[in-house]
Amino acid sequence: MTKEPTSSEVPPAPDSTEARAGSSPSTLLSPQDACEDPSLTFEPTSTSIPLGWGRMEVAHYRATPAFEVEYDGQTHHCFTLFSRPCDDFFIRLEGVTRHTPPSAGSIVFVPAGTALRTRSSGFKDVLHVFLDPGVVERVAVEAFELDPARVSIPSIDGRPFPQLRATMLAVRDELAAEGGGERIAIESLANLMAVHLLRRASALRPPARRTEAALPRTKLRAVIEYIEEQLDAELSLANMANAVHLSPYHFARQFKAATGLPPHQYVVTRRIERAQQLLAASDDVSLAEVALGVGFSDQSQFSTHFKRVVGITPRQFRRSARIE
Repeated sequence: MTKEPTSSEVPPAPDSTEARAGSSPSTLLSPQDACEDPSLTFEPTSTSIPLGWGRMEVAHYRATPAFEVEYDGQTHHCFTLFSRPCDDFFIRLEGVTRHTPPSAGSIVFVPAGTALRTRSSGFKDVLHVFLDPGVVERVAVEAFELDPARVSIPSIDGRPFPQLRATMLAVRDELAAEGGGERIAIESLANLMAVHLLRRASALRPPARRTEAALPRTKLRAVIEYIEEQLDAELSLANMANAVHLSPYHFARQFKAATGLPPHQYVVTRRIERAQQLLAASDDVSLAEVALGVGFSDQSQFSTHFKRVVGITPRQFRRSARIE
């Protein structure tokens, strides 16, 4: 593989044409098409598709009936985590033919654009994570100094990858969170999925180089000002990075080096701190209004984060602040 200089520019996501299974080889299924395939008589127990996560989607299945599907390929890379083994399983794709169910905790990975045929019965707990190839291409450039056009991503045939499994479970937890998860956390997990894929599936290692420098003070001050101005809005990793003219990957690393916190944790912490000020200042503002005023999607999501950070619920905090 030929290495290219590291770039902070993000390559555009590849164009794709969506189609149903059985269409011409030039068309690929989107994650939504894969989840809504008319040949399947069941739906995911939960999925991010209606939430519009974007570069990464997830679908969680439990106790599904027998099925058989054949695709020309999908627009996204697809990771499948078998938390519990199914009763019967067959899959055939380039480089892989499996006639036995993967063991519990193992992962099957199908690269984007790869034709496959699979059948199964007795699915008990299976998690699919769909990752946009554009994310992997960007991380290949930035983290591994590789030319994406020269990177070949092979399939994974039911192997255990503890770090990748842990990241997939974190993606599932974001799906289960109130409001469908934090966008900054989702973007960060998508980047981490790409790192694990490049490192494990392709047996790559990041090039030897010095530790990422901390974000310079001027840029740190600029991005903190941006966060404070947008704290009640939907902040994204990409927007924060754009504010200081960096790629999301380099920004996240430099921001953590400067503050000790990943961007999404910093944002959640600042939102909770501002909420504490609002709760202590007045009893006239409802908890739902406070939640929206500091950027949470609803009161439930706000209360979950507040209790995790502060140790008590917003209502208990307001009561204790009034007593003091």
